Amino acid sequence: MMLRSLKNEDAPFMLEWMHDESVVHNLHKNFASFTIEDCYRFIDFSTKEQGKDIHFAIVRDDGSDEYLGTISLKNIDRETKSAEFGITIRKSAMGTGCSQEAMEELLSKVIKENGITRVYWCVDTKNVRALKFYDKNGYSRICITDVEDIYSLVLSSGQYNRDEIDSYVWYLYDIDSGNL
Repeated sequence: MMLRSLKNEDAPFMLEWMHDESVVHNLHKNFASFTIEDCYRFIDFSTKEQGKDIHFAIVRDDGSDEYLGTISLKNIDRETKSAEFGITIRKSAMGTGCSQEAMEELLSKVIKENGITRVYWCVDTKNVRALKFYDKNGYSRICITDVEDIYSLVLSSGQYNRDEIDSYVWYLYDIDSGNL
């Protein structure tokens, strides 16, 4: 497994997971409404310097360069050295270990290249598969309202309302505190 920039050739595989109910049923967005054109727009957006978002394709490193999923850091805040994490993989890649490898590579890359020291993300309480994955891999759950600057970033992003924020399980990877 390796990370690389997204390419237009990834779009059909992105649409595959977006339209797979078993993959997206507990995610924040309504991915079933996305089209192939939406995938191409996202890929185009991801290849331009945005400053607040970084997106990579997770691909096989066996020479096939097969797209397995997308891993992202969103809402990057250089002042607080924080960013929101996101990952989605195709059903065929689940259970292969590629998610954990991709997370480790992204977190290492982010710390080295961007100075980000805290990465946070949320999971729907019904997404048992994701909760088990993060807990099994030692990521720390937090009460988001106890981490005031991150809570403020989440609110100001406009992507979540207060009820949604309260309904999710939140995680924090904090390199400075040793909190994984």
